[in-house]
Amino acid sequence: MINNILKGIQAYTGAFALISKLKLWKYFAIPIIISVVTALLIGLSAYGLSDNIGRFIASIWPWEWGKETFTTISTFIGGIIVIAIGLILYKHIIMALSAPFMSPVSEKIEAHLTGVEQHNNRNTSFKDQLWRGIRINIRNLTKELLVTIPILLLNFIPLIGNIASSVILFLVQSYYAGFGNMDYTLERHFKYRESINFVGRNKGIAIGNGMVFILFLLIPVIGVILVLPLSVTASSVNTVKLLEQERSLNQNSITV
Repeated sequence: MINNILKGIQAYTGAFALISKLKLWKYFAIPIIISVVTALLIGLSAYGLSDNIGRFIASIWPWEWGKETFTTISTFIGGIIVIAIGLILYKHIIMALSAPFMSPVSEKIEAHLTGVEQHNNRNTSFKDQLWRGIRINIRNLTKELLVTIPILLLNFIPLIGNIASSVILFLVQSYYAGFGNMDYTLERHFKYRESINFVGRNKGIAIGNGMVFILFLLIPVIGVILVLPLSVTASSVNTVKLLEQERSLNQNSITV
């Protein structure tokens, strides 16, 4: 698992050069606009909601003693809740809407890495790719929210709870971010359920890719601009390699 996580991270080192070499920047124009607009809308909403959520949580405390301390903690927790849910919504929205634009990118990367221009892949249209992206991300959004809510409750455990919650949330968000990036390549090779199983077998790659994705979002302005180009490119490289490995193993098993 750790080795695969490192592979997912290391793939970013050559992403910028590969984008330039294959002249892929033009494909990212619309996804970058989607990313920036979505980030602005969610950011403005989060700014207005964090205090309200904090006050709502604080209202649960019925006693006067410790009220001020609990209000401070509640405001902090409210901020974490807004940030966590905001990041979840952001990544799934941009991944779903960007699917038809990212598929050509991953296809060109696959052709470059394998030396084969036309693969015997599933033929999908713009509409199919968009629907696939929406379907995958609604599925992932639902699962991620169901996991995230109980994790957020750990924040009520002093000190250790805050640290544990942050680490687990980071890993969960990373996995689903990497999942979405991998599916831009997988949609040409596998049907919906087969893709889910494939990512499940390669969780480490997904987490490694998603870790850098999430960290990019912490960089003001530049983060939301570059996060898709670099993460999709890095993920496409790793996913193509994984597909080639599985294909080679299957051929060897048939030969034997």
